[in-house]
Amino acid sequence: MRPEFIAVGTVVNAHGIRGEVKVNPFEMDPRWIAACKTLYIGGKATQVVSGRVHKSTVLLKLPGVEDMDAALALKGKEVSIRRAEVTVPQGVYFDAELEGLTVLDDVSGAVLGTLRRVLHYPAHDVYEVQGEKSFLVPAVPEVFIAAVDLTGGTMRIRPMKGLTEDEN
Repeated sequence: MRPEFIAVGTVVNAHGIRGEVKVNPFEMDPRWIAACKTLYIGGKATQVVSGRVHKSTVLLKLPGVEDMDAALALKGKEVSIRRAEVTVPQGVYFDAELEGLTVLDDVSGAVLGTLRRVLHYPAHDVYEVQGEKSFLVPAVPEVFIAAVDLTGGTMRIRPMKGLTEDEN
């Protein structure tokens, strides 16, 4: 089941004296957040006046936030998107959509466990699956990941020998 809202960052500070807020993104390209027209800050829908990337953070100008004090009042608030309002390329998923999926063996259909979390590494992501034992699956489509069905709540993987259990 797809979550309705997905957290994409946190307001960490004010930037300057004109009311911009600084957002640290969660494992996401900051350019993508800066381009969003509507964000949910502290659960409240907010139309973004402007957004830009500054180093690895996002600077947002929001309506009604005209000075540093107003920007500081938002410090610590979670920044989310409504999943139905964004389009991502096919085969691209948010971590929150994947976590909790039932992981199945693509050949046998056997349940191997539940996708517990997504780990981000420079080469590619890795999925931590909790079954009888915890194991890691490289998030490489067509090699290890056979199919993802968000509606059905499943991910089919092609485990290689020794991936899901000890060989001894």
